[in-house]
Amino acid sequence: MTRPADLPDDTQLTRDGVSLAQGGRILLVACGALAREIVALRDRNGWDHIDLTCLPAILHNHPERIADAVEATVTARRDAYQKVYVVYADCGTGGRLQDTCARLGVEMIKGPHCYSFYEGNAAFAAHDDEVTAFYLTDFLARQFDAFVWKPLGLDRHPELREMYFGNYTKLVYQAQSDDSALTARARACAERLGLAFERRFTGYGDLERTLADWAGSGPSSG
Repeated sequence: MTRPADLPDDTQLTRDGVSLAQGGRILLVACGALAREIVALRDRNGWDHIDLTCLPAILHNHPERIADAVEATVTARRDAYQKVYVVYADCGTGGRLQDTCARLGVEMIKGPHCYSFYEGNAAFAAHDDEVTAFYLTDFLARQFDAFVWKPLGLDRHPELREMYFGNYTKLVYQAQSDDSALTARARACAERLGLAFERRFTGYGDLERTLADWAGSGPSSG
């Protein structure tokens, strides 16, 4: 998937996030790891009434910070919009993000994490035999070193690989796009981890369905 012209590169999305405001009436507060997919859906469907604020994608590695970051952003921005939606699943917050969104009166995307809603929550839940699978999305395949290899110290201590990944059996690459170069990169990630490789094309799954519902939502009564 080609990076949209109005998006920064993955490094900036990881570190800083991005805010794309064009005078819309709906604001999406999202994870930076979803920015490229959300903008692609926005452009494809002509959702010019939707603005996007993405928090730094590296929060993926610090789920204890997500709820507070989302709350601060929603609180700061909500008065300028008719509706605000949160494009995070639970994402390791242990229900805290759901509680925060309920208290703020904003809806969030359903699911335990992005791997689930990309495949479709119902379909993902049926994979009860995949407890030993390690998942990558398009974004994580591109940013494998920044999100997996270096944070775990494998760049300095590759001997730790077995300790971290010895109980995994395969890497499942959930492809949002048909990109042979990205598939090759994901396959190389599996080889580095010593895991079998499976590519599973998901497209946008429940992300697309949820955003389509939100895009058609009416003005807030509050």
